[in-house]
Amino acid sequence: MPIYEFRCKSCGNIFEYLCFSSRDAAEARCPLCGERQTERLLSTFSSQSSGGGGLPSLSRGCTPRGGFS
Repeated sequence: MPIYEFRCKSCGNIFEYLCFSSRDAAEARCPLCGERQTERLLSTFSSQSSGGGGLPSLSRGCTPRGGFS
């Protein structure tokens, strides 16, 4: 069940809406003004890992270690 972001075409309010099916997205109504004229926005997501094997620290920089002399 994805949560989508929508923008109201009437008042410009950006809100989130939980969609149980693709039909639900067409029923998204602005919680501020009640308008049904909305557009779905592209949004980003984030994830979190509980392990220690994530990306290397950015403080190390991106210059290569070793190599040719």
